[in-house]
Amino acid sequence: MDHRAEDLRWLWDHTYLSLIPVVIGLVIALPLGWLSRRYGWLYPPMVSISGLLYTIPSIALFVMVPPLLGLKSLDPLQVPIALTVYSVALLVRVVADGLASVPEDVAQAATAVGYKRLSLLFRVELPIAVPVIAAGLRVATVSNVSMVAIAGTIGQENLGRLFDQGKQLSTTGPYYPPIVLGIVLCVLLALTFDLLIVFGTRMLTPWRRAVVGR
Repeated sequence: MDHRAEDLRWLWDHTYLSLIPVVIGLVIALPLGWLSRRYGWLYPPMVSISGLLYTIPSIALFVMVPPLLGLKSLDPLQVPIALTVYSVALLVRVVADGLASVPEDVAQAATAVGYKRLSLLFRVELPIAVPVIAAGLRVATVSNVSMVAIAGTIGQENLGRLFDQGKQLSTTGPYYPPIVLGIVLCVLLALTFDLLIVFGTRMLTPWRRAVVGR
């Protein structure tokens, strides 16, 4: 196979393996974070459990997922499931803290003019919490780009395979070209995700630009 075509395929695989778990993780973390904020007694155990999950070494979780869920080795779901766990673990606290950043008087004013619980959440609290949640998304996405590469060293198809190639070449010839290429592509991918999140945050929070412009 042409190396350029293979590298592009790995780049595509790396892209969706990094992005999909963050999206799923955010969808799961939003209600969990809201519950943690709504019922204060849930916050400490939720944060503790998510913190413990995030400390599990990524390569260990990649190896544990197939036998725990009855999947075959190198199953396509292996990496997304593991990274979704990490994304949820990171984002639950971020969502809860983002909702907690909403000024109490703003929430009370919205309630006073007739906002119900769900409309208050989606039309007032979440828009104000966007900057905090977006900051967590930036961390989660960049972390996923790095951890997906680790999965490449155990056989999953992504840019991590370039590092594996470099390791194999270390005894037969120049080993640094594939490693340098893998590093550059991972950094560019992480920067692209980061810039997209920053741009999306600016689009979702026009009121912040108006305040800064005063």
